[in-house]
Amino acid sequence: MTAKKVLIVEDEKPIRDMVAFHLSRAGFEVFEAPDCRTARTLLADQRPDIALVDWMLPDMSGLELTRMLKRDAAFDDLSIIMLTARADEHDKVSGLDSGADDYITKPFAPRELVARIQAVLRRSQGSDADVITMGKLELDAMGHRVSSGGAAVKLGPTEYRLLEFLMTHPDRVYSRAQLLDRVWGANVYVEERTVDVHVRRLRKALSSSSADEYIQTIRGSGYRFSTRAI
Repeated sequence: MTAKKVLIVEDEKPIRDMVAFHLSRAGFEVFEAPDCRTARTLLADQRPDIALVDWMLPDMSGLELTRMLKRDAAFDDLSIIMLTARADEHDKVSGLDSGADDYITKPFAPRELVARIQAVLRRSQGSDADVITMGKLELDAMGHRVSSGGAAVKLGPTEYRLLEFLMTHPDRVYSRAQLLDRVWGANVYVEERTVDVHVRRLRKALSSSSADEYIQTIRGSGYRFSTRAI
């Protein structure tokens, strides 16, 4: 199997070296850029599968670079994870709204970084055969089965689709309108509060193993799936 290519855009060499070391050990082909200018050259020449982008860079912010890449049709299949010390909720939302597929705050464990990269790549490839495991939950997309703490969870079809969407887009906040478009479909006309009803049903189904805490309400914004506490 061809190794997946990862571009690290990070101006601090010790961090860049540490990340490159662990990703190389995990079987990735790694390229490094200390700034956005170098990153753009490597993106064109090497065509990486995923880019790890620091927020604070010397010539352009990682946020601006992410927005620029997501507007460029040449890179519409590029996955991006932001690596940053900015841990405020507002910063996370800004990073994800810019088009980043995930957002990891420093300091982070190398094993977590590798797992998050693999999860983003699986989502980008749209593989139905993968079993998604997050926290206590395991979702078998091929078999349409969900288990929590090893016990089967019975879900209705809408609750299953809602959970599958949220688990494949973790740590990102979605409004009710966005969830209606992504889960119900853009041409289905139902009240936004319908989302609340199905979220309550989903939480109830997951409550026996306390996995309902993964379905988080972000006041004034919507819902997200996260194994990390609010």
